[in-house]
Amino acid sequence: MHIMEGFLPLEWCIIWFIPSILVVLYGIFRIKKITEEVPESKALLAVSGAFMFILSSLKIPSVTGSCSHPTGNGLGAALFGPAVASVLAAIVLIFQALLLAHGGITTLGANIFSMGIIGPLVGWGVYKALTNESLKINSSIAIFFAAFFANLLTYVTTAIQLSLAFPEPTFAQALTVFMGIFAVTQIPLAIAEGLLTVIIWNGLKSLKPKLLNKLKVINPKYENPMENKSVGDN
Repeated sequence: MHIMEGFLPLEWCIIWFIPSILVVLYGIFRIKKITEEVPESKALLAVSGAFMFILSSLKIPSVTGSCSHPTGNGLGAALFGPAVASVLAAIVLIFQALLLAHGGITTLGANIFSMGIIGPLVGWGVYKALTNESLKINSSIAIFFAAFFANLLTYVTTAIQLSLAFPEPTFAQALTVFMGIFAVTQIPLAIAEGLLTVIIWNGLKSLKPKLLNKLKVINPKYENPMENKSVGDN
């Protein structure tokens, strides 16, 4: 997904930087608010960033100027919201660009927009929709689909970005090609990421149920009986 340094035309670099900077600035405000209200969430925030860094560093060569890999952005989005996930993504992408030559500085805005804004926004929306009181779906199921769709929509966004910059012979045809190539690796990666995120999530529910309750990301009524007991006892 990371678009490499110097690959996008300058005008597109600027276009993607503008919304990315605005969302990241709002995300910083959200982090300050959340950590003031729930100080013990700081460690979980760091874990979410580390999860994103590790997973998104596992790159597989894909289309010219980009690559395929897990994104790790669904977990942070479900826990803290998409704006906070954008800050985590920005930090991750800067370190990867500087230390791993993964992505780039000129393409940072585009990469934040896909991995730090659209992907997390979709993942957060899916998680909130599935855990809504009208559906009463267990959060472990919801987090799988949140991570799955956050991953896929990150790549759909990257495909759109590449197609807008290089609409050859047309935007629609370019998008079909980019999405078709990404799909070969990204669909199985999204499934694998969803399953891994469920494992991490279940560990958090077992070890930190009170913290998840304070963050308002789980409802004990809709978890299984053992989890419900754990939440009540901690």
